Amino acid sequence: MRAPLKRQIHNIGRRRAWAIWVVALAAYVLAVFHRTSLGVAGLLAAERFDISAAQLSTFTVLQLSVYVLMQVPTGVALDRFGPKRLILLGLVLMTAGQLWFAYAGSFEAGVLARVLLGAGDAMIFISLMRLVALWFRVKQAPFVTQLTGMVGQIGALAAAAPLSLALAEWGWTDTFAFAASLGFAMLIAVMLVVKNSPYSGTSIERIKVRALAWTMRDIWQNPGTRLGMYSHFTSMFGANVFGLLWGYPFLVAGQGLSSTAASTLIMLMTVTALIVGPVTGRLVARHPYHRSWMILGIVIAIMVTWAVVLLWPGPAPMWLLVVLIVVTASGGPVSMVSFDLARTFHHPQRLGRATGVVNMGGFIASLAAMWAIGFILDHVAPGGPTTYTLDHFRVAMSVMFVFWFFGGIQVWRYRQKSKHFLEQASPGSLDRLRHGETLLPGISREAD
Repeated sequence: MRAPLKRQIHNIGRRRAWAIWVVALAAYVLAVFHRTSLGVAGLLAAERFDISAAQLSTFTVLQLSVYVLMQVPTGVALDRFGPKRLILLGLVLMTAGQLWFAYAGSFEAGVLARVLLGAGDAMIFISLMRLVALWFRVKQAPFVTQLTGMVGQIGALAAAAPLSLALAEWGWTDTFAFAASLGFAMLIAVMLVVKNSPYSGTSIERIKVRALAWTMRDIWQNPGTRLGMYSHFTSMFGANVFGLLWGYPFLVAGQGLSSTAASTLIMLMTVTALIVGPVTGRLVARHPYHRSWMILGIVIAIMVTWAVVLLWPGPAPMWLLVVLIVVTASGGPVSMVSFDLARTFHHPQRLGRATGVVNMGGFIASLAAMWAIGFILDHVAPGGPTTYTLDHFRVAMSVMFVFWFFGGIQVWRYRQKSKHFLEQASPGSLDRLRHGETLLPGISREAD
């Protein structure tokens, strides 16, 4: 049964809300750091565990697979227990996983450690999104959502040059053990500062296991859920594929850049996300009716840019590669619009599960595209990474267009279905969206 919201006892969008957000955001920055920490440590990991390149890629793919598979169970737990408990549990799992990884001496132990990291990571972001939805005003939430994604990139930056320097100076065990120790400090901060809700009651829905299938069916059948999921699917995966796995090989082996130049371009992705995030947040707050058009616009821009680069005769000039990086990276912050869509179509009591479903979209596409590119490269260049050429990458990277076309069509379909749903569920909702309101009576908040 659903526990009704009681009277508001804390101001929303004020100092307490920002304090809670800052602490939960710090946990998210740490999660991003843990998620991307293997990026600069790949060669060391191959040495330490005496593994092949395929086994090395297993660490990242399995970690992200666990992250994806945990989204719906985590969403259910979030609606049942609230964001604070989920963040605490996520920190415990990530800390244990990173500490285990620091001392792991075998491939199997390392895999289990990355599984723990993926499970803990899965609990942080959607819990943070729940806090943003409850603690900030309607006009603030899109900007705070974008700011969350932007600041979270600090974790990725820390997992690049600073982590590389630490590994060179301190070695594997001390570096990862220190990274794990940061989780203990975060646990204390979350326990002291974070509160689930600004209301005296609870907005948590008490879910019976037998009713779970029915509630998930309702969430899935809501066209707004699938609009958000396919928006995330389509706009996010390109940045993930490029930044987490195939961008560096494409730039070095395919485009003939030096390691330094390729690394600099990869870091430009983070800088781009830091700039594009706030701009997108302001646009979403002002024009909520056009959110899905923002998604389709960036996807079209990404497709056109990739088509030009892959069809360019010979290696692309540096200016074009910079454009490619900037446009592709912009898909990351724009994908955050998907969570604002979920907030429009669901009551707060079900937002955790809905956010989990939406969040699965981008990571499912990322994993599938990463695997497909690798499969094609193995087929066209059976000699391995040392034999990769630009033509090989042209064939392999072209598979991303399948995902963009499929996702774009689905976004268009569910945009139309969502508009029809809104008019039926709450007449006048489209006019409210056109005038800048994103929480709708009877849909995303309790009817007045």
